[in-house]
Amino acid sequence: MLNRLRAIVRVAVVTSSIAVLAATMAAAATLDDAGLHEEPWIHETFKDLREDLADANTAGKRLLILVEQRGCIYCKQMHEEVFSQPDIAASLTDDYYVIRLNMFGDVEVTDFDGTALPEKDMVMRWGVMFTPTMMFMPEEVPQDTTAAKASVATMPGAFKEGTTRALLTWVKEKHYESGQNFQKFVAEQVNPDAPAQ
Repeated sequence: MLNRLRAIVRVAVVTSSIAVLAATMAAAATLDDAGLHEEPWIHETFKDLREDLADANTAGKRLLILVEQRGCIYCKQMHEEVFSQPDIAASLTDDYYVIRLNMFGDVEVTDFDGTALPEKDMVMRWGVMFTPTMMFMPEEVPQDTTAAKASVATMPGAFKEGTTRALLTWVKEKHYESGQNFQKFVAEQVNPDAPAQ
């Protein structure tokens, strides 16, 4: 009788685990009409970067521009394996005001210098060649500059959770202002007991 009860409990645990995993994967795979991943921390805006920066500052957050494209396997990897980590999702929600551009989209974007172009042309103007690309803005951007020039950090491509977590921390804590090398910062985060170089 005891063995039968254990078997029933095991089946219930496995079934429950499969259901939770399936629900998590289904939520992670939700795509919008443009074929881009939906996330609760992505803000839908009019894509005027001057207004987006003001909104980010009002919310006490840092403006983060995320460039993606339909069918991007690396974007999928980031959403399903990295952005889904609870602490990373919390940072993207609490510390960052994230807007997304579609690398091949037609929605008009207004840059900090007032130039208005479709997403696909603005991305070309900035020299963004990979998806995903994350561009982190400072709190203040001169009106005569572009997002690409103003960015305090730009991360092209997909990275594992450790590097992404470190980048979110490095930008939030403004380590770039002290000139701290990001690669050394990552190494310190991964192995804090290693001797300083």
